[in-house]
Amino acid sequence: MPAVKALMARALVQKHELNEKQTATLLGLSQSAVSRYIGRERGNLLEIEGTSEVKTLIDEMVVSLLNEPQNKDRILELFCKTCTTIREKGLMCPKCLEQMNAEWAEKCFFCR
Repeated sequence: MPAVKALMARALVQKHELNEKQTATLLGLSQSAVSRYIGRERGNLLEIEGTSEVKTLIDEMVVSLLNEPQNKDRILELFCKTCTTIREKGLMCPKCLEQMNAEWAEKCFFCR
């Protein structure tokens, strides 16, 4: 999800003072993608930044990435919680909301 990546990139650069190259390496992105996320040229389709639950989960993901980058299970668990929260709050883009039926969220097996 580009919006989640954008928030993570901004947190790593602005809050944790990593440079774009370090952030790109940590997130598995190109430096130019990180630059576009930070400049809000990419990943700003969803309005999730003002949602406290999402922000808390993203902060937890960033701290996990910084402290235990090898702990992929924890990072994936937090990513799935973030995605679930976004779906439950109806913060997805209108096109995705239109195409996703209510049962889909219950049947998501991405993290299993």
